[in-house]
Amino acid sequence: MRKLLCSLLLVLATISIHAQQMKLALLVYGGGGDWYANPTALKNLAQFCNQNLHTAFAAAEAQVEAGSADLFNYPFVHATGHGRLTFSDAEAKNLRLYLESGGFLHIDDNFGIDPYVRPEMKKVFPELDFVELPFTHPIYHQQYNFPNGLPKIHEHDGKQPHGYGLIYKGRLVCFYTYDCDIGDGWEDPEVHNDSPEKRQQALQMGANIIRYVFSGGAKS
Repeated sequence: MRKLLCSLLLVLATISIHAQQMKLALLVYGGGGDWYANPTALKNLAQFCNQNLHTAFAAAEAQVEAGSADLFNYPFVHATGHGRLTFSDAEAKNLRLYLESGGFLHIDDNFGIDPYVRPEMKKVFPELDFVELPFTHPIYHQQYNFPNGLPKIHEHDGKQPHGYGLIYKGRLVCFYTYDCDIGDGWEDPEVHNDSPEKRQQALQMGANIIRYVFSGGAKS
């Protein structure tokens, strides 16, 4: 009954936000990591989606803590950073309820967060492991087609990018983009001086994630 109530609250919150103007949300987390690392990213992703997906997102992002009831106001939550990420038991419980109830978490490794993502998400879903999504997964084939998976935005140590997912009862609830730095590609052009082509790829993949989430998310 509690999960059903939370699902209903998430739906009602979405309807309410649509009546106003929906915001993409940035996850505020503990541990000392820089959750605020990409201050212009969600603003630019919202603008790109408004122009190309005909959405109506507000330019300003929402910032929401993992343990807050406000989490249920946002169908899409983005987390990033370079350092330590931690969830308390209460935050992990709240985040799990949010994801079980229809919410979606996108985590982007901003080169340094990876050692913390897996153990902390184990607190949220002890029974689940991240699995690499095949290139045929619908998230890569929404408005834009990415037949080879995630685009490589920043080189870092030269590894190939990987897209991992947590799949709960047949639904992708968390998408983890690793060694890709897609969020950096969403930032203002002068922040990282990425080429227009790289920024376009990053924004297009971001738009795919948004469309996947807001179209209901095909079964994985």
